[in-house]
Amino acid sequence: MKMELVTVIHKAFEDKARTVALVEIPNDPLDKVFDKLNFAYRWTQNINGSWALKMGGDGNSRVTVVGDTKGDTLGIRSTSIGDQMIVGKERYEVVEDGFERISKE
Repeated sequence: MKMELVTVIHKAFEDKARTVALVEIPNDPLDKVFDKLNFAYRWTQNINGSWALKMGGDGNSRVTVVGDTKGDTLGIRSTSIGDQMIVGKERYEVVEDGFERISKE
C-alpha cells in the first residue's frame, strides 16, 4: 500500500518559504483530506516539548524533519496561520478556523 505524505511549509514568519516536515499519514481512519491536514498540524506543534527535536509529548515517529533544527531551543517553531501544507497535488493554507485550499501544484 502506498504511503501518503503531507508536506509542511513554513512561510508565515519567514522571509522565504521552506519545507520543514514530511508527515506520514496513517491509512486508517484518516481518509479525508482535512483529517490528514489536522494530523500534520497537530504533530508540528510545540505543546508539551518539541515536535522537531522529538522531545516531550510532541515527538512523533511519523514526522520527518526537513532542514536544520539549530538556533532555537524547540528546534523549529510550531506550524501557524499563514503556513502551508500539500496533500497530493493540492496546496492548503492554515487559516484561523482550519485550512483553505489555495491551488493545485
